[in-house]
Amino acid sequence: MFESILITIATAATPLLIASIGELVVERSGVLNLGVEGMMVMGAVTGFGVALATGSPWLGVLAAVLVGALFSLLFGFLTLTLVTNQVATGLALTLLGLGLSGMIGESFVGLPGVKMSYLYIPYLTDIPYVGKLLFGQDPLFYVSILLTAGVAWFLFRSRAGLTLRSIGDNHTSAHALGINVIGIRYLAVMFGGACAGLAGAYLSLVYTPQWIENMTAGRGWIALALVVFASWRPWRVLAGAYLFGAVSIGQLHAQALGIGVPSQLLSSLPYLATIVVLVLISRNRRLTMVNTPASLGRPFVPDR
Repeated sequence: MFESILITIATAATPLLIASIGELVVERSGVLNLGVEGMMVMGAVTGFGVALATGSPWLGVLAAVLVGALFSLLFGFLTLTLVTNQVATGLALTLLGLGLSGMIGESFVGLPGVKMSYLYIPYLTDIPYVGKLLFGQDPLFYVSILLTAGVAWFLFRSRAGLTLRSIGDNHTSAHALGINVIGIRYLAVMFGGACAGLAGAYLSLVYTPQWIENMTAGRGWIALALVVFASWRPWRVLAGAYLFGAVSIGQLHAQALGIGVPSQLLSSLPYLATIVVLVLISRNRRLTMVNTPASLGRPFVPDR
């Protein structure tokens, strides 16, 4: 029983972790992309549709990653090349994604999806209590952990990561040193979009192998909040994702146990937790400013 609860928490946390890690890289470069929700839902409908047409969930994942990256390129072109407002453009991207996914996925409603298989490693998966949790998860669960470790290494152990962080902290000085600020920000934005698409594919191919309109249900906004909650640190993002995953699963178990609380209130717990966390963090200005990229959300126009 306890092992199954931990597995469901990991399943609920994985899409949040993948989307948050991608957005963390974007924000470390000094760009604020509020379109995570839109890219996630486009990844979900694309992954579902391609997997349904081909019978291969891996092709669905690949298509979702590509669509997320392409959607992020639209955001990048508007904000980095045309220098539009990042907040307004991100919100518009979310609205576009929600509307377009609803139109594309209209014919998918009610169809059974193609579920990604779970791993099975002889002997290891059969270990009591922890076997399925550690060695019997879906492949994207392990991808999310590797992504976290890879991003942590990249940001704090590599020269390229130092360059990326320097752009986020002071893009003017980075440009003066000859760093291609716009080019690197484009790459960061595309990485964030690819991760958002992958997170969306996880929802429609692993978490719930079917298509439901607006199936991201605000997870993109929670992912954005997680980046702030984690103060732009990858391993803290992982801890925060699993904390919010536990809250999400906890409210489901509370409803199943028939606790005398309205189900609507229990369903809102993950979002209430997001608001509470953001309020608590905003009260501590020093904590907020410790790792916040100084150029976050600020437009950059290179000298002609």
